[in-house]
Amino acid sequence: MSVLYKMPIDLYRDGDHYTLNADLPGIDPKSVDLDVDGQYLTIRAERIAPSAEGRAWLARENRSGSFVRRLTLGDTVDRENISASYDAGVLSVTIPVAEKAKARKIEIVAAAEKTPLKKSSVKAAA
Repeated sequence: MSVLYKMPIDLYRDGDHYTLNADLPGIDPKSVDLDVDGQYLTIRAERIAPSAEGRAWLARENRSGSFVRRLTLGDTVDRENISASYDAGVLSVTIPVAEKAKARKIEIVAAAEKTPLKKSSVKAAA
């Protein structure tokens, strides 16, 4: 029977993208699978245990088996441009913020004039 472990992650927003870092020490990057299916981002990986044949283990704290993490993506991310890299046992996933969710300035128009307000055209009340 295979045991399924929840992998530890860090997730933060930095400007116009989110960064997810998943710790996968000792995992072959070829065993890592990252996919987007609808609103879900799923990360799967597997660490194969070293052969126990001929060994007398004194300590065995590193888990082996399958690791998985599934996150729900909101409407504020650009699913088409998600990218990933793997370095020194850390999977880094960059998730861009969708254009529609980025902060933007809204122009204020004077109701009577239908022209943009400018600081020089605003008069103080007397």
